[in-house]
Amino acid sequence: MKRVLVVDDDFMVAKVHSGYVARTAGFEVAGVAHTGADALRQVAALKPDLVLLDVYLPDMSGLDVLKSLRANEDVDVIVITAATDVDTVRGAMRGGVLHYLIKPFDYDALRDQLAHFASLHERLDRLGSAAQADVDQVFGARPSSKPLLPKGLTPETARLVENALKSHPDGLSASECASSTGVARVSARRYLEHFVSAGRAEVRLRYGGTGRPERIYALVPGA
Repeated sequence: MKRVLVVDDDFMVAKVHSGYVARTAGFEVAGVAHTGADALRQVAALKPDLVLLDVYLPDMSGLDVLKSLRANEDVDVIVITAATDVDTVRGAMRGGVLHYLIKPFDYDALRDQLAHFASLHERLDRLGSAAQADVDQVFGARPSSKPLLPKGLTPETARLVENALKSHPDGLSASECASSTGVARVSARRYLEHFVSAGRAEVRLRYGGTGRPERIYALVPGA
């Protein structure tokens, strides 16, 4: 489970965002803070994996909290704020945040960012060392307009699989992809795994009643 600290000066907003985190598979709320000082104390004590950080706090700016976290703690941060001025956005970016969500946002917007956060960690955990392609995926570099396909894969079938992914935004398994495209399941999985390696798709596990969990593939938003 990824543990999340929710930081927001508004008690009701913090409660809503905590609810969003709690309903997302693989995540749990480690704590809630309503001031910058309390946020820093809780990060030091609880060691969460991720902080959802508001900018407008009663005792200090969230950007000052971010600076302190970067100097003293090993934790990832997503800014959640009503601040829309460019200087604040630039400050958050320079502080190394994973993303910047502008309030108000719905559950889907936060869920997508939590899924992206989990996917980044999964990719890094799988790597012993990072090639340039791996680094490009982590830092969100755009693939070339005509990425090379591995030996044995064809552009025509890749387009079929890509269209199947686009028509199933919630994700699909290799078997479901095979049924949708008419290609063999083994081939469908090769193409799906290629999209994952290229940073254009993500994988999550779907657990059934018995047996091994099923790998579910979905396109990365904006990829």
